[in-house]
Amino acid sequence: MNKKSLPVILLRGIVVLPYAELKIDLIDELDTKIINIANDMHDGYVLLVSPENFLEEKIEISKLPNLGIIGKITKKTTLPNGCVRVTIEGKKRAQINRYSPYENIDEVFKAEVSSPVRYAIDASDEEALLRKLKVELERYINTVPYASNSVLSVINDIESVSKLADVIANYMPTTFERKYKFLTCINPHTRVMMDLEDIQKELDVYEIEKRLDSKLKKELDNSQKEFILREKIRLIKEELGDISSKDEDVEEIKEKLKKLKAPKNIHKKIEREIRKYEATPSASPEVGIIRNYLDVLINLPWQVYTKDNTDLKNVKNVLDASHYGLFDIKDRIIEYLAVKKRSVSGKAPIICLVGPPGVGKTSLAKSIAEAMNRKFVKISVGGVNDPAEIIGHRRTYMGANPGRIINALKKCGSSNPVFLIDEVDKMTKDIKGDPASSLLEVLDPEQNNTFYDNYVEEPYDLSKVMFILTANYIEQIPEELKDRLEIIKLSSYTEYEKLFIAKNHLIKLALSEYGLENTSIKFSDDIILQIIERYTKEAGVRELERVINKVVRKYVKTMLESNKDTLNVKVTEKKLEEFLGKPKYENNDFLSNNTPGVVNGLAYTMYGGDILPLEVVTYESKDNVKITGNLGDVMK
Repeated sequence: MNKKSLPVILLRGIVVLPYAELKIDLIDELDTKIINIANDMHDGYVLLVSPENFLEEKIEISKLPNLGIIGKITKKTTLPNGCVRVTIEGKKRAQINRYSPYENIDEVFKAEVSSPVRYAIDASDEEALLRKLKVELERYINTVPYASNSVLSVINDIESVSKLADVIANYMPTTFERKYKFLTCINPHTRVMMDLEDIQKELDVYEIEKRLDSKLKKELDNSQKEFILREKIRLIKEELGDISSKDEDVEEIKEKLKKLKAPKNIHKKIEREIRKYEATPSASPEVGIIRNYLDVLINLPWQVYTKDNTDLKNVKNVLDASHYGLFDIKDRIIEYLAVKKRSVSGKAPIICLVGPPGVGKTSLAKSIAEAMNRKFVKISVGGVNDPAEIIGHRRTYMGANPGRIINALKKCGSSNPVFLIDEVDKMTKDIKGDPASSLLEVLDPEQNNTFYDNYVEEPYDLSKVMFILTANYIEQIPEELKDRLEIIKLSSYTEYEKLFIAKNHLIKLALSEYGLENTSIKFSDDIILQIIERYTKEAGVRELERVINKVVRKYVKTMLESNKDTLNVKVTEKKLEEFLGKPKYENNDFLSNNTPGVVNGLAYTMYGGDILPLEVVTYESKDNVKITGNLGDVMK
């Protein structure tokens, strides 16, 4: 065939071979347009192309194959619903030399085609292949009862081995991938071998089905329909070397069990649950409950521990770099690691950090985990009023789950993390129970090596976990719980401590967050102190961080409005008031002069201390001296 151009029809998930008919209903206007072009300008000839990856939503021309089938439109019918039904007969393979858009017609492509390379076959070889194919096909049709014998009348007069191979391939029940491979194979000898393989495969499958049917007839009673179906599926899977999803699940669990580091009693428990899981029917609601329980037991880090960083100097440097001050808690961590180097069995401390909001309790716990090279895990018990949240639900309840302690350990994958229990002073007690009492076993070093979760139903060792609790008010922690804790109080920061934190941490973080250099915006010590004294009143530095961020944002906005790329400014008192408004707080400086009738009172709050000037007003009266207010009662 000489080179010529033909319009292209893309067939997704369909392979048409030579001498096969394709019947398609055209709903899309584009496909109808291509068929009309083929009829009007190409004598009804089109090029059928099957992309290898037919799942791609948009197929690029560069990824289209270089082999296709020239098809002839033999019939075109318009149905009552407006749909056009077209019959296309595959004629021969074509080598595609180039794809290009069709002239003046959007979204239609044409291909320049030529005849593919022809393979020469010796006449005697061709005769032998013809006979072999016909004999094997006849044996297949006579053996397999559901195979159609209509092909026999078609192949009698075929003398070309290439044509015979294509005709037989059209009748064989194969996959898209197999037919695509057959389409792209030009060598007729190879195609004959593929046909023979497919015929033999179908014969083998039929023999296996016969053997399975024979087994079932001997083993089962015909009246037990459901049982027959289930057993047949099992035998099919067995013969094919396949197993059910549940069997795969069991094998996967067994493989995980071999690698699991856990006490012997846990291994035995899991083995018992696996046997129960295997014996339970798939339709039973118990299957999901047993599977979830196995998942918890398998994924718990029973004897998985991380190695502590025992370089005390390095630990101290890490803690100092992340938090300023807080010497008591830092010393306690160093002491624990020092003692642990001498005694391997040293129990982890149970520390409670008590202090006002914003002084760094939670972030300090993260830094401790980082310094010790341990995993960090956190739960918050603020507002918890159900003990089951801590110690889990019994498995008899629908939707039962382990408690927060076990769930957190499962997620972090270690049995010796730094475990932060946040807001321990905000647990509530009501008719459901007292969650604080559930924490007693968790936080008691004498008994938490056999912590019992209602869901797990096996003791779990928590003695290597370093528990750090946080609270704002020590008075709100129950006495029996407080007795088990090592209380470390974190006082509010002084103005000069806040100044240090702002200079060395907060300003750098703010500039980095907004993509600025460290020298872009300069804060003098006086400006920082003004922000601390006049615009914040807190124990920690959260509000200070927000105010600093606000100042930086205002400067970034100014920079962008003036179309500048960089900043190099110094914060002034005037700009500070422009950005933040009038000062919110005033300082009560103590009076150094001896003013008659004025005395300085000292006040303590959770935000720090303050000075209260007290002024006495005198006037003539017959009554006694009157002092009002609580402070007045103290002054009496």
